[in-house]
Amino acid sequence: MDAPSTTKNPAMASCRKKKTDDDATFLEDLKDHMDEFIYASMDEHKTCFKKTIQKMFGMSRAVAERSASEAKEAEVESALPLQTSVSQ
Repeated sequence: MDAPSTTKNPAMASCRKKKTDDDATFLEDLKDHMDEFIYASMDEHKTCFKKTIQKMFGMSRAVAERSASEAKEAEVESALPLQTSVSQ
């Protein structure tokens, strides 16, 4: 196969992961991060932005679903019949 078909699309790997190099200082890591940001292509920035927005909406959706299920459980718990007595 030819080389272009075997190369990975750089826009797909645009969002930076935390480096596992424990020897790097905070400033070295920050410099690397800034270099990656500055030299990233517009496609890489767009892809990373889209992934970030999708993660945010995914997290907010999960929180909303969990809150809704907790509210539904609370309704079931509070739906116990009340006993009333009439005194004369």
